[in-house]
Amino acid sequence: MVTYHFAFDLAWFRVIVADFNHDPFWLTARAVIVTIFMTLVGVSLALARHAHRGPEPFWRRVALIAGCAILVSIASYLAFPRTFITFGILHAIAVASVLARPLLPYPRLALALGVAIVIVGVTVQLPLFDEPWLNWIGMMTHKPATEDYVPLFPWLGVVLIGVAIGAALPRVQRGVDKANRMSPRWLAWLGRHSLVIYLVHQPVLVGALRVLV
Repeated sequence: MVTYHFAFDLAWFRVIVADFNHDPFWLTARAVIVTIFMTLVGVSLALARHAHRGPEPFWRRVALIAGCAILVSIASYLAFPRTFITFGILHAIAVASVLARPLLPYPRLALALGVAIVIVGVTVQLPLFDEPWLNWIGMMTHKPATEDYVPLFPWLGVVLIGVAIGAALPRVQRGVDKANRMSPRWLAWLGRHSLVIYLVHQPVLVGALRVLV
């Protein structure tokens, strides 16, 4: 993600030439990054349930992500007033987390619904969903003018598939504990502070390029 955004910034500052809206390489890279993000959201929800965490940590996390999503929209409006982010990845994570929570006890149902939502999201295109107030759902005939766009169709489906993956992991807690012990400290730190890294890395990269370029 950081590498992708750094390349985007280099193109924005005209250091390199890259078409992030049409070049298959960059479109594929973005799709892979978002798929990893949204799958891990579902896996994390399943792991949290397995750890018997109550509702309070979940809702605190959702509120934090939603608040950060609003900050991202405001910041992107200041930088890109014509294409600011209205429903990007943080918005999608917050909403998808709430929608996926009731399905945590039913991983097979989550998997079936997830696959169906992905299929519908990538195959169905209806002019109705081109309306700006419905863009967050997906199934539009053309991508809206925004710097980041992660609609619920198909990405909610990816989260639900992640829920099924998380529920299917054998010896979940033992595997998590072993991974924590074996992971390098810097990698564990990145995992624990992923939201902060997401919010901070772009201002740092843009600030550095403004100084250097």
